[in-house]
Amino acid sequence: MVVTYKYRIYPNKEQQIQLAKTFGCVRFVWNFFLAWREKRYREEGLSTTESECRKHLNNVLKKQFPWLREVDKFALENALINLDNTYKKFFKKQTKHPKFKRKKSHHFSYTTNFTNNNIQVDFGKLATDINLNRCWGRIKLPKLGWVKARIHRTFNGKIKTATVKLLPSGKYYVSITVEQDKIDNPKIKETPANFATALDLGVKDFFVDSNSRHVENPKILTKYERRIKKVQRELSRKKPGSKNFEKTRRKLAKLYEKVTNIRMDFLHKWSSRVICENQAIICEDLKVKNLVRNHHLAKSIMDVSWSKFVEMLEYKSKWYNRIFLKIPSSFPSSQICSRCGYRNEELKDLKIRTWQCPCCGQKHDRDENAARNILKQGLLQLGMVVSV
Repeated sequence: MVVTYKYRIYPNKEQQIQLAKTFGCVRFVWNFFLAWREKRYREEGLSTTESECRKHLNNVLKKQFPWLREVDKFALENALINLDNTYKKFFKKQTKHPKFKRKKSHHFSYTTNFTNNNIQVDFGKLATDINLNRCWGRIKLPKLGWVKARIHRTFNGKIKTATVKLLPSGKYYVSITVEQDKIDNPKIKETPANFATALDLGVKDFFVDSNSRHVENPKILTKYERRIKKVQRELSRKKPGSKNFEKTRRKLAKLYEKVTNIRMDFLHKWSSRVICENQAIICEDLKVKNLVRNHHLAKSIMDVSWSKFVEMLEYKSKWYNRIFLKIPSSFPSSQICSRCGYRNEELKDLKIRTWQCPCCGQKHDRDENAARNILKQGLLQLGMVVSV
């Protein structure tokens, strides 16, 4: 399996200059070949392949612009590969047409490949004392050499690629892709306590499982919204391009980054806990793009990050040999009585949170009842009959 490990790096001034050159060259290559491909198709009706772009880059562009040779060659070649993949997804109607990259986006990245030990990780003290939460280490990258890094976990495997990122807050990170046999996590049990659970995702409660456990929605963005608005007002009064503008922009970016980090920490902890406790995980296949069309709930839905949570459950299930199943969104989980099977059409109104079945008289909490129905449907699809 292929796993990615992310570390924060602290390049010195010379390395920061080299990184800025690489980011600029990658952006230049992307924009140049995007325009070149569009021009060839518009004027000559020719479709350009990635290999043709690579030949033009090595034979023409690097001679015309010698400064392209100062940066890592794999970074430029991966920019062409990413552009070609974007076109392929566009033709399959999976994404939008590729756009030109802007210098003022303040979010830069490039990817380099492993060859001849050009990418290495020195784990430092963490390699001998795993109980340390964080320690200083080093990461070797092409054209940069050894870069100071914060190492918080180790790995054993073959390094494939490394992606260097500069976030709007001014922090540098490197994501190292490693090919390894399995992931050793002592917190994940091989024999979970429960066989199966179902999750009903929501806005008021982050999720309710089939065991009637309610996990409260942290509403992270709501807690920091006032501070974000205040800094946004400060930024609007600064002159663009000035030192105070840049200082306030970074302050705002750090706030957004903090919200993202808190949200990701919450999602990782609960996804790992669900994986640890259960052998099979079942949830609804929610169509978030359709749900966010409701302008009253769009901000709350985006803040709760259902898609990211389900994505974590899916890949962690593969890591630790769990069963993961999605129930079609057309299944009326909230309308069916989990005891007798009676369908109540009135429950299409989301304001109804509790109801009593007119057929068997059972009182239901809307979310708990939906989770039990999802569990039943999931077990049926798996070919199992279990009383819930």
